[in-house]
Amino acid sequence: MYRHLQYLYHLFFPRLAFQVIARYIPRRSAFKVLDIGCGNHSPTLFKGFFPRCHYTGLDRESDYNLTAEDKAHMDEFILMDLLTADWARIPDDTYDLITMNHVIEHVPNGESIITHLWAKLKPGGYMYIETPGERSLYLPSMPGTLNFFDDPTHVRLYLPTEICNHLLDLGARILRVRVARNYRRLFFMPILLFMHLLFKGTIRRGVLWRDLTGFAYYVVARKPLRKGA
Repeated sequence: MYRHLQYLYHLFFPRLAFQVIARYIPRRSAFKVLDIGCGNHSPTLFKGFFPRCHYTGLDRESDYNLTAEDKAHMDEFILMDLLTADWARIPDDTYDLITMNHVIEHVPNGESIITHLWAKLKPGGYMYIETPGERSLYLPSMPGTLNFFDDPTHVRLYLPTEICNHLLDLGARILRVRVARNYRRLFFMPILLFMHLLFKGTIRRGVLWRDLTGFAYYVVARKPLRKGA
């Protein structure tokens, strides 16, 4: 029953990244996506929202919160550590969308990684980056991470100006920079808090408070089409 409720929850409250991406790529269209950091059931959630996408996951582990169902939803998987990545393994101009959803804060060389991934994006393709913002430094500590330092694997805070300026240097067109808030989840927060208490006995996940506090921000950028295309 709990798993069924989880499915309904993700159906009604899809990830903010999916809602934002759907502004630019129609949900029922066929496209190729490279999802950097594909744990936490990302393949199943991604395919549930974009059923016709060709999904490639990239992660340094093959089993980070991934079920057999999640693995079945992957069209391809690339086992790669971003800190020692062999970028030649991934052909250039391949993907219509590259996502980094709460990944970049775990590496010290984010600009270099963005540069390498930018080459893998097709002309006209989109990049979505979501990461904690400066406000996360001052938020209270909470299990599930509400303060930036709650997660010991966070190694660097990236400001929106840093990411946007680097993307501009690559020739990107910046389409959208916003505080990451899922307004549907905000509206239903009292009910969600009650459900957490009912089924888990505690409100233990900082993620429920992130929409309210402005913990993170996201950037959407587009790679320009080649001249004459």
